[in-house]
Amino acid sequence: MPRRGNSGQRRRAQRPKNVLHGPGGAPGDAFRCLGCRLEVPLTAPGTAHRNHCPHCLASRHVDRRIPGDRAADCGGRMPALCLTTRQDGEWLLIHQCLACGELSTNRTAGDDNPLALVRLAVRPLADTTRPVRALITL
Repeated sequence: MPRRGNSGQRRRAQRPKNVLHGPGGAPGDAFRCLGCRLEVPLTAPGTAHRNHCPHCLASRHVDRRIPGDRAADCGGRMPALCLTTRQDGEWLLIHQCLACGELSTNRTAGDDNPLALVRLAVRPLADTTRPVRALITL
């Protein structure tokens, strides 16, 4: 999704990340998504490294605290639960690991499927267990 204007705020600089995706820790140029099984290129517009599938928005639990650190031992599948936004208007995906239950956030990339992002954004409105009036008043 395109970012909104900065409105005077300075953008955070991205940390350089040395991420190895290939077999045996070699640098690779793509990975296979655990959700839809499509090949996903590592280059992503708008972010320093790819950390989720642009088609189904699923991720893999490989990072612990810092994006790109690859310190998690779990390796479980992480479907996207919902979206949130930063103060500057940037969209973030919230993932939950199906193996250990840990939550994490990932920045959206410029080539993410817009239909999948909108489906996540309107998911609370489609939930019939919560009254829509209560959501609108928030």
